Amino acid sequence: MDLAFTEDEEDFRHRLRAWLADALPMLPNRPHPADWPGRRAYDCGWQRMLHDAGYAGLHWPRDAGGQGATPTQHLIFLEETERAGAPYVGAGFVGLLHAGPTIAAEGTPEQRARWLPPILRGDEVWCQGFSEPDAGSDLASLRTRAVRDGDTYVVSGSKIWTSHAEIADWCELLVRTAPINADTPKHRGITWLAMPMDAPGVTVRPLRTLAGTAEFAEVFLDEVRVPVGHRVGEENDGWRVTMVTLSFERGTAFVGEVVACRRVLEALARTAKANGRWDDAVLRRRLGRLAAECAALWRLTQWNVSEAQRTGGVPGVGGSVFKLRFSQVRQELYEAAAEVLGPDALDAGQEWVADRLSSLSYTIAAGTSQIQRNIVAERILGLPKGR
Repeated sequence: MDLAFTEDEEDFRHRLRAWLADALPMLPNRPHPADWPGRRAYDCGWQRMLHDAGYAGLHWPRDAGGQGATPTQHLIFLEETERAGAPYVGAGFVGLLHAGPTIAAEGTPEQRARWLPPILRGDEVWCQGFSEPDAGSDLASLRTRAVRDGDTYVVSGSKIWTSHAEIADWCELLVRTAPINADTPKHRGITWLAMPMDAPGVTVRPLRTLAGTAEFAEVFLDEVRVPVGHRVGEENDGWRVTMVTLSFERGTAFVGEVVACRRVLEALARTAKANGRWDDAVLRRRLGRLAAECAALWRLTQWNVSEAQRTGGVPGVGGSVFKLRFSQVRQELYEAAAEVLGPDALDAGQEWVADRLSSLSYTIAAGTSQIQRNIVAERILGLPKGR
């Protein structure tokens, strides 16, 4: 088996490197982490640059407005942009990595034409309205209600941990369109809607995290009217559509972060050598094991991306294997960073300290580790469901 890059793939890498070398110096200074309007403008500006250069939605299918790149080209793009220090998707991550791919896979031609081009151009930002105060890990227990009234749904309820709600134009929203009873199990009464965030009745209250930023919010919905034409999939079939969304969230949305973790690991080794902590044999073994973990995760990423391409573009349950292990490795990486920093790990202004705080959420976000273990047990290993 020949595992070398082809001539076309090497040419793609060289062209991308050259474009990055020209494009990155044109970016303005990064805004403060707490300046979300500034971060939206910065991230969307970068997305427009990618779009104009032909790199937006690189791995999206051509009929969804993407470039139809091969899995290898997609991975080369992630490697090169991360190594060059290019911005990640940032404020656009829900649209680019979750909602957009879901609409591409499940939306009508009209829905694709309306929502996908603005996402790819960086013109519109999406947020995710899935979790609720009483429906986090048990997402199917959500209570936000949508009642059909002619050609609209009237939506009432609340969402929590809504990513980027305060700067979003649209929300991928899960609602209950059928009550839970003996005839309608909780998974079968859910519908996936695209809700405009400027609709009357939408109230957003930002939530401040442990790291001091407010990328999440509570969203309160008071008889918000959403057109039926904004429903993706059939009424009460939203749980299946949601599984498509979550497969993207767990299977391919984190792939760029694997490269970032490998870069952080290299920087930790350099810092440890500079401040004398490299002399600690236990720390060296710890960093070596993390290097092996990151290498294995990258191989799993390559497999997941290739498998998604082979099966029509939607990642499979292998994404849960990746998400489960990546969440733990990321936490272990930044615990190692604290060990390298020593007393400086208590200084919020030091590099990696904020990342360490945010890493604590990774075993909860995008499906808790307990949920991922259940998926792996039931859908991969074929174990029976717990009683």
